[in-house]
Amino acid sequence: MMIRRLSAYATVLLIVVGCATSTPAPAPSPAPASTSDTSERSFDEAVNVATDSLMAQLQKGLSTKTEAKRGVVIDPMVDAASGQQTGATHLLEQRVADRLRSNYSQFDVMPFQVANLSKAQYLLTGTMTRVASSQPGAPQVFQINLALTDLKVGTVVAQASSRARDEGLDTNPTPYYRDSPILVKDKVVDGYISTSQTPPGRPADPVYFERVATATIISEATLAYNNASYQDALTLYRNAAATPSGEQLRVLNGIYLASWKLGRANEAEEAFGKVVALGLSSNNLGVKFLFNPGTTNFWSDPQVSGPYGLWLRQIARQAVVAKVCMNVVGHTSLTGSQAYNDRLSQQRAAYIKKRLDTEAPELAPRTRSSGMGFREPIVGTGTDDARDALDRRVAFKIAEC
Repeated sequence: MMIRRLSAYATVLLIVVGCATSTPAPAPSPAPASTSDTSERSFDEAVNVATDSLMAQLQKGLSTKTEAKRGVVIDPMVDAASGQQTGATHLLEQRVADRLRSNYSQFDVMPFQVANLSKAQYLLTGTMTRVASSQPGAPQVFQINLALTDLKVGTVVAQASSRARDEGLDTNPTPYYRDSPILVKDKVVDGYISTSQTPPGRPADPVYFERVATATIISEATLAYNNASYQDALTLYRNAAATPSGEQLRVLNGIYLASWKLGRANEAEEAFGKVVALGLSSNNLGVKFLFNPGTTNFWSDPQVSGPYGLWLRQIARQAVVAKVCMNVVGHTSLTGSQAYNDRLSQQRAAYIKKRLDTEAPELAPRTRSSGMGFREPIVGTGTDDARDALDRRVAFKIAEC
């Protein structure tokens, strides 16, 4: 169900955040330089510029002899800020594939399926990111990043960027992400985003690249869910979970979503408990709630708020098991005055804390609440609907006990 004007309804997102560590990237080997074009174009023009630049870099290193077609698989593209797939990222993926098919006959765009990983030579990834326009006073634009990775060695061989004007692009999340109770952006998704920005000659992010085979199953499962084939989706998500790299938020969240859609409440709660446990163990948990306008009361429609008791119960249980201390921080979208949003964000964070304390009284001395208003947006559009739901959240940050 699509819900409009959600700023009044307010989404709450609980996030457990931890410190990330990184290792220095290896020195790049000789390769064509990536290209970044900051000119602002129509969406289709920007896609063509980025795609053509990507292929020009790749073709410099290819033999001019007549050869068999080189296979390319495309891992579904995402919004870099949220990690979500949207109508716009799906359109980007389609336009890039169309450009390759129409202008580069020496390449074969193959379905993103596990059987094709051994047949294709290249893996194509791509993101969109909302950035400030170079024109004073102009609306924000989208930065498009594309990268090609050699599937045999895991090295990025070409990377290109361009900028597209937002001319009515559909930034609504696709059904899986719209329905998700959690922020589905873990280290694997972060690795996908990082790979799409990696200069040629450097390795693709290993956390992402080493899990590409599982990503093909996740992609098929998510497509089945988006098409309302929930039993097929559940089977595929379970298949993904059974792989060596299947313990991912996207997988466990998919099992929860499909189970809930199929009316399997007990299985759904078990799956959600695993989502929470994984999120807490990796300091990366986000859970979304909707409130009635201007209140701390959960959204009245049971079709929306029906599973909230389940979510709260599992969050409390898993937090007790993990023995964590947390700071509960409320956030809002850009709509409304600063004073109002500061107050509302604090009140809703305090309400979530109270509900968790009721579920597990031992949590009371280990949590505290505060409000950040609209000072830390993720999306930042102020559309107050499903597109910027992540901006209206309560963040759970690990604290010293």
